Amino acid sequence: MNNLNYGIIGNCRSAALISDKGSIDWCCLPKFDAPSVFAKLLDTKKGGSLGFEVDDDYTSTQKYMWQTNILRTMFDDGSNAFEVFDFMPRYEKRGGKFYAPPDVIRFIRLVKGKPVFKIIYDPKLEYAGCETITEDKGGYLESFTEEGKYDSVYLYSNIENQKILNGESVEMSGNVYLLLSYHEKLVPQSLDRAYLKFQRTKVYWMNWSDATTKYPNYQNEIMRSALVLKALTYEKSGAVLAAATTSLPEAIGEERNWDYRFCWVRDASMVIRVIAGLGHTKSARKFLQFIIDTIPDKDEKIQIMYGINGEKTLTERTLDHLEGYEGSKPVRVGNAAYTQRQNDIYGILMEVIYHQFVKFETSLENSEALWTIVRGIVKIVEQHWKEPDKGIWELRTEDKHFTFSKLLCWVAVDRAVKIADVISNTRDTEHWKDLRQEIFEDICANAWNEEVQAYTQAYGSKDLDASTLLMEQYGFLDATDHRYVSTVRATERELCKDGLMYRYKNKDDFGEPSSSFTICTFWLIDSLYKIGECDKAKKYFDQLLSYSNHLGLFSEDIDFETKRLLGNFPQAYSHLALIKTAENFSKTTKLEEPFKSIFY
Repeated sequence: MNNLNYGIIGNCRSAALISDKGSIDWCCLPKFDAPSVFAKLLDTKKGGSLGFEVDDDYTSTQKYMWQTNILRTMFDDGSNAFEVFDFMPRYEKRGGKFYAPPDVIRFIRLVKGKPVFKIIYDPKLEYAGCETITEDKGGYLESFTEEGKYDSVYLYSNIENQKILNGESVEMSGNVYLLLSYHEKLVPQSLDRAYLKFQRTKVYWMNWSDATTKYPNYQNEIMRSALVLKALTYEKSGAVLAAATTSLPEAIGEERNWDYRFCWVRDASMVIRVIAGLGHTKSARKFLQFIIDTIPDKDEKIQIMYGINGEKTLTERTLDHLEGYEGSKPVRVGNAAYTQRQNDIYGILMEVIYHQFVKFETSLENSEALWTIVRGIVKIVEQHWKEPDKGIWELRTEDKHFTFSKLLCWVAVDRAVKIADVISNTRDTEHWKDLRQEIFEDICANAWNEEVQAYTQAYGSKDLDASTLLMEQYGFLDATDHRYVSTVRATERELCKDGLMYRYKNKDDFGEPSSSFTICTFWLIDSLYKIGECDKAKKYFDQLLSYSNHLGLFSEDIDFETKRLLGNFPQAYSHLALIKTAENFSKTTKLEEPFKSIFY
């Protein structure tokens, strides 16, 4: 069973996924959302990869170097062994700027004996949409396209070019390196230079991890999740990607395949809360500023998602020449959901702005601009909160009066009232308080189903939805409120299957969901903990953690039957929720287990 046994490496500019067999099967250069150089993940024959071929006697093991995003893959046949350290260079230069080129470096260390391997170098530029030609240029191999859009990459190594090009056997007598770059290098490359970048990058990640908040329990899982989130951060703008991939299916053979290499505004408040809580306030502020900068002029529509540089048009198209992950078509790039109207976006934005005023210093000029946005959002909410929308799950067909959307409209007005108190400008708050109360009463009257004894997915519906579990988290209900407690228990009974959660069970655009949405299980665990069912919450949490891949990474979904990971990978929202949920079990002073000072 393929369980997305991949590790992610990255340098806050782009990322690559490397299989447990040491093959780079997904990499986009020069940035996250660029066309792929390797896409074997989406088509085993056409996609292209950079890997190693060894005899069957070799076994491979893989783990991260401790507190880093450097991935170590060991090949060993008992007598001969070598290990591959994969990373994308990232370290601080003089003046506080970072060296983070669109490069992938594979530092290959001789461990023992005289291991033999072949290098599989098969770049397929522009999503493998046209022929990629590779030529020996003496100091490097250049791969380029001649049809369609021109693109190129360069491979440097201390292994003979022709051996790489022809897939010949390489017998190791010392350390070697491979450097894949989007740009031609202007200075000679060498093993020593590659090793120096390796050491500097290792120090950068260890320093970053050392500055991260430590927790008494689940520290290793929290740290790995924090490193994943950092790897999914685009340094230039501060945006945090939903995932590093496109079109990994929510269910094998189905059509729920989307491009997640963008920034969802909905994730923003959790990103800021979690990253700031980990001690990385600079990253939190930069992401917050990215969100604020994308907020449009007064009369312009607020989108649910943006490109990593703030792009507003994310036109969706299919790549019909690719077979898709395990044959799951279509392969999509771009995401048509950016055009949808989702009323919950206003509450998310207001929550973000509230964080700005409460947690961070704000200049007078910025405060005035934000106050204008606050007033504008309340005006929009007042005009539209009674209208149906697509909801948190971005259904592409019927609009409904979704409870979560109404909840976030309440959040928008509630946070506006609180912001007004912070800046001592309460001129409009009496009217806003009336509006807040009107929305509150509307939700209580129409979202609550007496027969089900729970808040349901939409007004007039009996269907349950995991998003209603967030009513306590957003401050709409207290954890002791009997209606919230009843909702948590009813939602668990209806949507929890063997410790994994459905988002909902009612049929949507593509039929009844057949996989668990990972974050929803974290929401359930958090809710159970909040209502006092701590032992059950911990049992579910430990079980869920066991479903991660071999490196502790999570995708968007988990198959109910096989427990395999599905959906785009690694998923920022899943790892954000892991951290937030794990914090519940660290509200004690006693260490559950010592922090493991090992490769992890």
